[in-house]
Amino acid sequence: MRSMQSVKSKIIIWVVKHRHWFRGQLREPVIDASFDVTAFRKRTSETSLKMEKIPDDIKVEKVAIGDIYGEWLMPVGCEPQKVVMYIHGGGFIGGDCDSHRMHMVKFAKATRTKILQFNYRLAPEFPFPAAVEDCLTVYSWLLKQGYDPAHIVIGGESAGGTLTLSTLLMIKAKSLPYPARAFSISPVTDLSCQADAFERNWKKDIAPYDSWRVWTQMYIGDTDVSNPILSPQFGDLSGLPPLLIVVGSNEIHYDDCVAFSKKGLSQNVDVRLSVWEHMVHAFPIMAPLFKEATEAFDAIRDFILGA
Repeated sequence: MRSMQSVKSKIIIWVVKHRHWFRGQLREPVIDASFDVTAFRKRTSETSLKMEKIPDDIKVEKVAIGDIYGEWLMPVGCEPQKVVMYIHGGGFIGGDCDSHRMHMVKFAKATRTKILQFNYRLAPEFPFPAAVEDCLTVYSWLLKQGYDPAHIVIGGESAGGTLTLSTLLMIKAKSLPYPARAFSISPVTDLSCQADAFERNWKKDIAPYDSWRVWTQMYIGDTDVSNPILSPQFGDLSGLPPLLIVVGSNEIHYDDCVAFSKKGLSQNVDVRLSVWEHMVHAFPIMAPLFKEATEAFDAIRDFILGA
């Protein structure tokens, strides 16, 4: 945990927090039932593609995993049998390979490891359990392709961080072998979103107000929110592989991360909770824009590599 916040992080987080100003909106948006999911997805992908520049030492290869579109991002000289299966974020309603390709480039370059990302089904068209079923399908596919689970790491950010934990519980329920380890950046672990941090931290975090309730409800559908595959905090965590949970102290998901980590430790899981003072939602994927993001990203890299 860092006690003094860097000036650069203050500036960048302020800009992200007030990004609505740059779209000509004076008031910070509040997410409600009128939210346009299609426009959100389009804007996210278009913005990401404008900034895309794949370096020469990273090969991008499309792969079909049944009906699921996936991509390998492979650094030159990477070990062919080591894999990071990455589950993208996007509030359960958005995100895809286009929006996360450059983030995956960063992970591939940092770890010199093959990264597999994929487009899982999104809410509201496909509510729970569609997304986590797709994640399990991809993991099962890796095993069928001959990848040793001891050489697989699963991870993701935001909704992808939640789905990482949900996938581990699905792996347990199906009696499949666990991956070597897993990392989860800024997950929500109780999808009722009743933890104090949602109200305590929303003015300091970068998520639009009430997005956590509206977007997660699209994903929840008619499912009981205490279902442990939906809300991993309610699961039996015993036996899970080593976990790294990364969260900022200013996040709406802070309490969820702490509660999940405490439960894991109480059930003898090797859980490392990494809390970063003053940081906001999913800040490590902002690396290398500011020091805290870079240091947190480097710590995730070291965890992936087994340090």
